[in-house]
Amino acid sequence: MPRISSFYGITIAMYFDDHAPPHFHVLYAGREASFRLSDLGIMEGEMPSRAERLVRHWARIHAGELLANWSKARAGLPLDTIPGLE
Repeated sequence: MPRISSFYGITIAMYFDDHAPPHFHVLYAGREASFRLSDLGIMEGEMPSRAERLVRHWARIHAGELLANWSKARAGLPLDTIPGLE
């Protein structure tokens, strides 16, 4: 699971041969959730509300980079690292 970003103890990752719809995975405090790129809704899992808000804020800022990484992952290409929140 390639890590593409990390901030405030939150790790964001994408799998190379993952299923549609386009999404990313979030790990935080022993919890895991996957967020759709289209509307940033949670597909599976759960996150504490503060972490969920931070992830959505980060994803809105980096929406284009996330879509580009999804395309790269589907093509088996190396993924770009995306800056975290500061």
